[in-house]
Amino acid sequence: MLNPLGNKINCSVTVCLFLLFFSVAVSWGEEAKDDKIRPSVRIAIIPFQKILPESSMSKTVFCPLSGAGYFGGKIAEGAENVVEGLFINKISDFKEREIISVDKVEGMYKLFTAETLKTNLLDILKKLGTELEADEIIIGYIFRYEERIGYDYSVEKPASVAFGIHLFNTKKGSLVWHGVFDKTQKSLMEDVLQISSFYKGGGKWLKARELTKQGIDQIFKTFPRFDH
Repeated sequence: MLNPLGNKINCSVTVCLFLLFFSVAVSWGEEAKDDKIRPSVRIAIIPFQKILPESSMSKTVFCPLSGAGYFGGKIAEGAENVVEGLFINKISDFKEREIISVDKVEGMYKLFTAETLKTNLLDILKKLGTELEADEIIIGYIFRYEERIGYDYSVEKPASVAFGIHLFNTKKGSLVWHGVFDKTQKSLMEDVLQISSFYKGGGKWLKARELTKQGIDQIFKTFPRFDH
């Protein structure tokens, strides 16, 4: 003989188990989704710096980290902020990286460099990474930033930009990537190989910021997408 009460109880238990399973599945799905977008790497960006020739007799400048030499030149006021800003805009698209407060990084870096003037720069980066609990550190240098003199389709002097950006991995204690951009825009009559660059720039003479933007896009082609 069928037991209506028993059937109702079994039905209720089944419904409860189904709802419980559904709730757990949804919760697990949300957690999995959060894991995908949650930043896994904390990155500290040291304020970018100008590097000027040590002597008025020489145009050569040297990168403090790599020691590589570059043709230096005039650096427009605020150029380091322009390059840094374009870099931050680009790296902000990398959702797996969390950018540590720039003000906090700047204050800590100034403190360490003031206290340890004779200390190797790599050692300062290691210490900075430890104090900030940063997985990676970015440091950039501006070697040349000369604005164009003229207009979009006629110039007296083209824009000229040179900068280098380095990525330091605190866990490895070493530099794991660097990107360098060094370019003075030329006309197609001077250099037909620049046709691609001219096309991207709308076929005009670029301002220094526009040339820098091209440079940032170029070096990011080799920037590590994810590196513990």
